[in-house]
Amino acid sequence: MNSLVVVGAQWGDEGKGKIVNYLAEKADVIIRYQGGDNAGHTVKFNGKEFHLRTIPSGIFYEEKVNLLGNGMVINPLSLVKEMDELKKEGYTSSNLYISSQATLDLIYDIELDGLKEAKLSSKKIGTTKKGIGPSYTDKAERSSLRMSDLKDEDFLTILENKINEKNALIEFYGGNKINFEEYKEEYRKAREILLPHIIESVPFVAKLRKENKKILFEGAQGTMLDVDFGTFPYVTSSNVIAGGAISGSGIGLGYIEGALGIIKSYTTRVGEGPFVTELFDDTATKIREDAHEYGVNTHRARRIGWLDLVQLKYSQSVNGFKYGALMLLDILKDVNEIKACVAYSLDGKTIDYLPTSLKELERCKPIYKTFPSFKEDISKCKSYEELPIEAKNYINFIEEFLGIEIVIVSVGKDKSETIIRKEIF
Repeated sequence: MNSLVVVGAQWGDEGKGKIVNYLAEKADVIIRYQGGDNAGHTVKFNGKEFHLRTIPSGIFYEEKVNLLGNGMVINPLSLVKEMDELKKEGYTSSNLYISSQATLDLIYDIELDGLKEAKLSSKKIGTTKKGIGPSYTDKAERSSLRMSDLKDEDFLTILENKINEKNALIEFYGGNKINFEEYKEEYRKAREILLPHIIESVPFVAKLRKENKKILFEGAQGTMLDVDFGTFPYVTSSNVIAGGAISGSGIGLGYIEGALGIIKSYTTRVGEGPFVTELFDDTATKIREDAHEYGVNTHRARRIGWLDLVQLKYSQSVNGFKYGALMLLDILKDVNEIKACVAYSLDGKTIDYLPTSLKELERCKPIYKTFPSFKEDISKCKSYEELPIEAKNYINFIEEFLGIEIVIVSVGKDKSETIIRKEIF
């Protein structure tokens, strides 16, 4: 494939960063197509671990193009900080490009995010309070500022007027007015740093495509956090699914050749909302600690559950991925037994679909198929054949149930601890 979308098949945190980092070696262009700095990708490069929030995982390769697409909401202060962190480690951002059509995530968006979440109280969404929701809200009501506004010589005046306008709303929600003077210099410096990176992205991407460049699309979060297809309202504010790569980059439907679904070998989620296979026992604690299941940005403990194949079947349908990467399989070593949910019981009736009604989903009970666990350390396995039979049986069942090929199996944290069964990119 010359164009591939990497998409999280669950609730995010599936291990996309590792796979994008691997695939980025083969790509000429890496495009991030949605979300903002609420997403954290952990990438290991040259023996060092990096936590990327906004910048695509291909930034470590100087010869590769890294584009922040129009579908993103970008916090200029956070982005400049991330660029500076990379610079201190010896990585410049000269190969970073930013769509002029991307939405700005500004100080008032962050303030309103926290205030609105607090007001929701027991009905809170579980937002990261990074301003993502308010930024997308402004975009939808056509009042947001965009990257192109940074080009305006009067940007700081425009921003000051916007802050004054938003202060009334901030006070309504019980917050304190933002004093523009406190942030003026930060935004001035950020504008100066980011201006050289801002481009007209549609002709830019079209040119790369015509040059037959290999393009990798990197999403954030996971399918079940998609604003349309996730467990609404406990979702993010953008289209996470593979289709979001089209609207979030401007490449056009006919030019994307396929998608790779990233599947964690168990299930996790952060924040509120129903979770059919959630565990509350010692197994959940063991998995959480062994895999360090805590948010990259928020450090919140992730909720843990068994693999939900009903949910994954739904995810496969809305994304259309024919290939999958199974992540963190090594974490299932030494659990008493491995379980996978193959159907739900809803009010005494067996169903094989994911209800969109949250009240119905909350009443669903998992129907499991149980697999014997494996005891061997699989992190040194270099081929599928070397895996223990218990691990292979688990993988084969997932493939058959979903009707996909598991082409990548992650057996450890390091990039080298990855089994490639088939090259697709």
